[in-house]
Amino acid sequence: MASVLPSRIGGYKIESLLDRGGMTILYLGIHPETHEPIAIKVLSSKFVSHPEMVERFMREAEIIELTNHPNIVKLYGHGKWEGGVYIAMEFIQGISLRQMILQEAMSLKRSLEVVIQIGHALTHLHVHGIIHRDLKPENILLTAQGGVKVIDFGISQIYTEKITSDNIRVLGTPVYMSPEQRENPFNVDFSTDVYSLGIITYELVLGRLSHGVVHLSNVPRGLQKIIAKALQPNPSERYDDIVEFIQQVSLYLASDELKHDMRGSDYLGELTQNLREAQSILIPEHLPNWQRLEMAFASNCSTALSSVYYDFFQPSDSVYCLVMGESLTTGVEGLLQVALLKGMVRALAHAIYQPTDFVQTLNARIMEEGNGHHFSFSLLTLVPSEERFSYISCGYSPLWHLPSGADSPRRLTADNVALGVSTPPEFLAVDANWNVGDTLVLHTFQAEQSKNVEEIEIDEAQFLEALMENLFLNPKQQVEAIFRKVSQKEGHAFFERPVTVISIERES
Repeated sequence: MASVLPSRIGGYKIESLLDRGGMTILYLGIHPETHEPIAIKVLSSKFVSHPEMVERFMREAEIIELTNHPNIVKLYGHGKWEGGVYIAMEFIQGISLRQMILQEAMSLKRSLEVVIQIGHALTHLHVHGIIHRDLKPENILLTAQGGVKVIDFGISQIYTEKITSDNIRVLGTPVYMSPEQRENPFNVDFSTDVYSLGIITYELVLGRLSHGVVHLSNVPRGLQKIIAKALQPNPSERYDDIVEFIQQVSLYLASDELKHDMRGSDYLGELTQNLREAQSILIPEHLPNWQRLEMAFASNCSTALSSVYYDFFQPSDSVYCLVMGESLTTGVEGLLQVALLKGMVRALAHAIYQPTDFVQTLNARIMEEGNGHHFSFSLLTLVPSEERFSYISCGYSPLWHLPSGADSPRRLTADNVALGVSTPPEFLAVDANWNVGDTLVLHTFQAEQSKNVEEIEIDEAQFLEALMENLFLNPKQQVEAIFRKVSQKEGHAFFERPVTVISIERES
């Protein structure tokens, strides 16, 4: 199992290895009915011959099966296969709370919003009689959409059940364990999860891991009493239940005291969060419903402050246009620049119909501004009624065209400079036939302004590999598969820059 990737596990097709732990292996699989990505966890082969380990592994699936909450990982199935036992769960695109704490400090408000979401997950668990027992930042994921998912129920316990050392070996993570769990891990109640969430709250607000050392004077004054009560050594002196803890955090979050406790970095974080919400006008959440084509996209744009702009418009009833633009400048300035770009594009959208004239005029407008703003830009014009399309790329990614019946895609691009750099005599466009069944794939993994030649070549090789592996899927399945493949290769760096994949199939 360490060297050979299984083709199927329990009826699920396996695409790749996601992670390998001391006791388990995690694979990326595909659901046979929905074709959605799922995570397949299997027990390592060296433990398969141990009945108590198999029982505990399968117990995790039984516990997750009792739950149904948006902040808790979903279960799709579990059982035996030729390699042992498996659990099929929701695949979550995102990073762990631990990784987020290590790489980026959250604002005070955002930290408490995450805590409340974790609290809601615990409320659901406790109502169903489940004690998580291993709540820690590694077992909490932040999704690409900004949500929270609690995972890993390997040592969770049903409150009414008695656990002994004969049927469980892993006892928890010391830093996040309550005193009573460290003293007697087989006799705990729901308050042990309250204690763990208290430590996590402290770390989130502080912006760094505690490593078992808590100094409440380091957190805002209004939170000190709340966290202190959650961390009381005596369980009877903590909050009566997780709901009371959530109520206290919510009251603080809505109070004037929060404003007094906010630091300068918190105001900057709040501004960044507000800008991320405002950028939704630059990045459409939904695709237009254009006739005679099927279109789908996958994007991580909600995870970072974006200097990227996407738009769709119709110059006429039978012509569809898709534009993508990206500023070299990042942060707030980049966001303002692409907002300006959108205004100029919209002003020209229904005035100029020829793609090259459109881009030529747009570039002239940018040059007239005289601010030195440079944009990677692409314009895809679709004319289904005439069975053709046109593509212009200015310092941006190429377009990939898969003709119906072909076994490999064509790479279409033109060597145009980025907009705002100079005033060339003309911009080059690629024109081609677009027949029923043809597919076009456009992406923003590459931007010449922000990467060197070597990085661009690596990005293109990774994208082409992902495209070839998923060449004949429908648009929705294709973009999601490509997105997953590239994100796995690039790791956490993938979430540092907004990227999108769009697939368009011509219909009759």
